[in-house]
Amino acid sequence: MDKTMDPAADGEFAALCGRAWDVLVPARAGYLAGVSPHYDEVLDEVAQRVRSSGSLGKTDIAALTVWKRLSARTPWAAVLMSRPDAEVRAVTGRAVAAVRDTAVPRGEAARAGRAVLMGLPGFRTGDALASAVLTAAAPARMAVYDSRVQVALDALGFTLTPAPGRYGRYLRLLDGLLLHGGAPAEGWTARDLDTALYWAGGNGPQPS
Repeated sequence: MDKTMDPAADGEFAALCGRAWDVLVPARAGYLAGVSPHYDEVLDEVAQRVRSSGSLGKTDIAALTVWKRLSARTPWAAVLMSRPDAEVRAVTGRAVAAVRDTAVPRGEAARAGRAVLMGLPGFRTGDALASAVLTAAAPARMAVYDSRVQVALDALGFTLTPAPGRYGRYLRLLDGLLLHGGAPAEGWTARDLDTALYWAGGNGPQPS
């Protein structure tokens, strides 16, 4: 069963969430203690520019590539850099509008924003860079996805397949975690969850 399909109504999912918070709370504390408070300055700076511009340009994407520690020595990077910045901003502007659309659920907004980015080189497969772009676009609403997050989700018993639409399902899963978190989830955002999962994914989460 895909435990990201209907988390709010799934009793098994709710039980998984309860056990997951036993891992997430200390993982978040470990992240805060182990990662420099300056590390996210690049993400924050890009997010600030997006707030005023409504789009991301090639410079912003390059900065997020470094922030995510991804390789730019790939064919897609050369193709992307060959595109006019106005063309890149036209695409990312639509993605920004999609993830900021509070008239639709967060998971649906995430899916729509991710689908828009498919029109850019480097964004047709994988969700790491795309999720960074969308998080910069709506930092209070979106979250970052990467391989360490996937490792943590797998270890905690959640199903998140690489089938098309994964990023939207990921945000729905995070919504379910927040919904079923009880007191431990108070004050947490989707971004807090992704950092906890990131830390857990690199430090062997052990669900109880």
